[in-house]
Amino acid sequence: MAKVTGIGGVFIKAGKDQAALVEWYKKNLGLSIEDWGGAILRWENDKAEDKGVTVWHTAEKDSQWFSPSNSTFMINYRIDNMSEMLEQLKNNNVEIVKGPESHENGKFLWVLDPDGNKVELWEPMLWDDKNKESN
Repeated sequence: MAKVTGIGGVFIKAGKDQAALVEWYKKNLGLSIEDWGGAILRWENDKAEDKGVTVWHTAEKDSQWFSPSNSTFMINYRIDNMSEMLEQLKNNNVEIVKGPESHENGKFLWVLDPDGNKVELWEPMLWDDKNKESN
């Protein structure tokens, strides 16, 4: 049987101004925007011990997981430094919805993009007994 082997791309339809949305992701999340208008995220740039993984999950139809966004999706972006990201977001007056929080598998922070999509930011750590004891 054929199977999915990873995420090939993330595509967001702008609800308002596409250029402004692209600029927000560039300015606030550090995406390096190519001439063609998108970004390429490469696993070799990820410094986490797990060398890069992508989680796929669904939510119940009445879940509040994506709130306050009305979107039916939420994208989780791996980041390299939660402290620096938090400072950067605050300096840019980005609305912090929740966090940062520490969990067994890393630190998490949630923000809203200009179109009201909830974005999850994750600084990964390996999920092991050592991490469980320190949180």
